[in-house]
Amino acid sequence: MALTDDITLLSQVPLFEDFSDEMLRLIAFGSERKKIAKNRPLFHEGSSADCAFVIMSGQFKLLQRDRRGKPIQVGEADRGDLLGELAIISAANRKVTAMAVEDSEVMRIHRPMFRRMMEEYPEIAKMFSDRIKRNLAHMLGEINRLSSRFETEES
Repeated sequence: MALTDDITLLSQVPLFEDFSDEMLRLIAFGSERKKIAKNRPLFHEGSSADCAFVIMSGQFKLLQRDRRGKPIQVGEADRGDLLGELAIISAANRKVTAMAVEDSEVMRIHRPMFRRMMEEYPEIAKMFSDRIKRNLAHMLGEINRLSSRFETEES
């Protein structure tokens, strides 16, 4: 894939949609490509996460272990999806296993490179902060909606 194609795909990732072409070019240059064969894992649930992955081609099923340790599919990810976005700013463990459904290719975005970008472009940190606030507000709204339903049932 050409650099312009990489930049176009990155611009369609919701986290990067407000990034300038220059910022997207830096991500594309500073990242590495990785091919994942069909039925092979990209990463495992519980493993340490030091990077995020943009799916360039292919598809992944996302698996999580239930209480008995049996893997259950909880989602899927396709071209243009970003897996592990918080890992590019903070230490974290993977919440799921990502298994390739078909031969796939990903762009690996390393935390140190992304953190250097945030130092060079402070507006990136603001974008992240705004996104986290929106996600948290949405999550709290869902919790309040569900908790009010339980309060009614208990009364």
